[in-house]
Amino acid sequence: MTLDTEATFLKGAGPAVAIRLRALGLERVRDLLFHLPLRYEDRRAHVAIAQLRAGDESLVRGRIVAVDVRYGGRRTLRVTIDDGSGPLLLRFFHFNEAQKNNLGEGRWLQAFGDARVAAGGIEMVHPQYRVADQVDELQPEASLTPIYPTTTGLAQPRLRQLVAQALEVATREPALVTELPGLGTPSTLAALRAIHLPGDDADARALLAGTHPAQQRLKREELLAHQLSLRVLRQRQRSRPSHRLRDAAASISELSSVLGFSPTGAQRRVLDEVAQDLGGAQPMLRLVQGDVGSGKTVIGAMAMLAAARAGLQAVLLAPTELLAEQHQRNLARWFEPLGLAPVLLSSRLKKSAREPILAGLADGSLPLVVGTHAVFQDDVRFKALAVVVVDEQHRFGVQQRLALRDKGGANAPHQLIMSATPIPRTLAQTVYADLDISVIDELPPGRTPIQTVVLSNEKRSDVLARIGDACRQQRQVYWVCTLIEESDELDAEAAEATATKLRAELPELRVGLVHGRMKGDLKDEQMRAFQDNVTQLLVATTVIEVGVDVPNASIMVIENAERLGLSQLHQLRGRVGRGSTASQCVLLYQGPLGEAARARLETMRATTDGFAIAQRDLELRGPGELLGRRQTGEIGMKLADPMRDAALIPPLQPLADRYLQDEPLLAKLLIGRWVGDPERYAHV
Repeated sequence: MTLDTEATFLKGAGPAVAIRLRALGLERVRDLLFHLPLRYEDRRAHVAIAQLRAGDESLVRGRIVAVDVRYGGRRTLRVTIDDGSGPLLLRFFHFNEAQKNNLGEGRWLQAFGDARVAAGGIEMVHPQYRVADQVDELQPEASLTPIYPTTTGLAQPRLRQLVAQALEVATREPALVTELPGLGTPSTLAALRAIHLPGDDADARALLAGTHPAQQRLKREELLAHQLSLRVLRQRQRSRPSHRLRDAAASISELSSVLGFSPTGAQRRVLDEVAQDLGGAQPMLRLVQGDVGSGKTVIGAMAMLAAARAGLQAVLLAPTELLAEQHQRNLARWFEPLGLAPVLLSSRLKKSAREPILAGLADGSLPLVVGTHAVFQDDVRFKALAVVVVDEQHRFGVQQRLALRDKGGANAPHQLIMSATPIPRTLAQTVYADLDISVIDELPPGRTPIQTVVLSNEKRSDVLARIGDACRQQRQVYWVCTLIEESDELDAEAAEATATKLRAELPELRVGLVHGRMKGDLKDEQMRAFQDNVTQLLVATTVIEVGVDVPNASIMVIENAERLGLSQLHQLRGRVGRGSTASQCVLLYQGPLGEAARARLETMRATTDGFAIAQRDLELRGPGELLGRRQTGEIGMKLADPMRDAALIPPLQPLADRYLQDEPLLAKLLIGRWVGDPERYAHV
């Protein structure tokens, strides 16, 4: 057996387990080796029940003294154990008769879970547990217990057993002990063993803190592989020639003549950078970062105009139907005086409207198109695609941009990626290492300042009064609900409950509702109603973080604002302040506030500069918070976190260049080990 053997041949990995392993992307033995623990549980000592602290994960052991089933709001199995220092209630909502019968009074039970304080005293809800007839059969673990990412039907003990077998196979793999210049010790294999099979107390403390030398060594290796893969991706993308748009600078002047406003100094600087790229023989790969409302669309419009004036084609991609419609309207307003009419291509189009657009793109008679993911469909063909503009980069992965590259024929299209999620430059150079970076760090004149206030939930009635006044003055309001858990279902329930409550509290207002569980058509309908001022108050989950312009909306209320990261709070605040009326962002919090939450809210009150907020977010940091948990997960990293581990990255960038130059075989080895094929590598 080797690391390339299919995982199904491991002991205990039959066909049913293999299906679940594949769901996690674990097909070969080597995949298990690099399936690293998310965290560790410390089950090395029993805690006396009397010493339990709320919020701590603890291992307890006691004799079962009572078992009963209650039928209140929901069927509940209640088991009480006592270790001599006091009783502990264990509650189970999901159980069967056999499980209940196994928990007989007088038997011993060992449980591991979160202790919490309830009305009747200390308790654990759905702890992991074992029962035995003799107390000596229930012993603590000898070392830390690694907890792996898993899926339904694949238990942690089975995963640990399979990983242990993979480690045994790995001892015969020379590549895992090969010295990797610049990364130091321990070897990859030794580091993997230390992380999968924790050792003594000193090791345990370091692993729990994330500071163990083995963790640092593998983080550096993974981050190096990330840098290598993005460099290879960039080389591949630039391996084909591009359409040289030599007159792009003329398009800056032509567009300026119809904008109705003068570009800011920052916009002019970025326009010049893009124009220079467009005139090159290699395809442009440029990220334009700019705060909410900084005028990134002007940059994209210039690039599209340059393509049209050269007799070629350009496409602007937006993540939602509403944003695509908004971009099409804005571009039409600018381009129609120049004799150009951008068309809209979306999945909502009927066949009769779609077919002439497809024909026009295929024969080149339609030079400009704005679209959603519908543009990726196989029947969408371009005659001469020269420019691709992507709005809100984090909604489109590298794979999708590669798909558009392939629609360009022999010449690769220039790619301009726009992001309204400011991140510090050093971090951007890591996360977007395959792109050149431009920054619009200046807001256009005339943007109304947004006043941010931080209020306790106790002031909710004052906020409702302010909302009523604003709506009577024909203004509109967003009300955003947030939860601790990222769950579309729970978010939806919270939003629906909030909308019902606000309709009762403000009966004179028309209240709309948007959440992630809604079907796309219904969500769009609700957003359009708000955009058209049919509804005055829009209750929403954070799905409106990136949304349409509603200049009439002047108040943004964010409930439980202490639960959100700075970057997300800033994005939500950017939904208002788009008209001529002074706007407010109200951050409602539930006390008491922790130190980090207080610092976040104070930063929001102190500044509206997205880049300053991003830098502060990096300093305060919640893991992955800067780009949002869901988006960071798409980076696909197993151990490293480019936010948390930013300090490790600068020395790895020149090291990556050295590997590609002097150690191409090692570079290929590392990419294969940590990333796979860079062409399939999707980052934020």
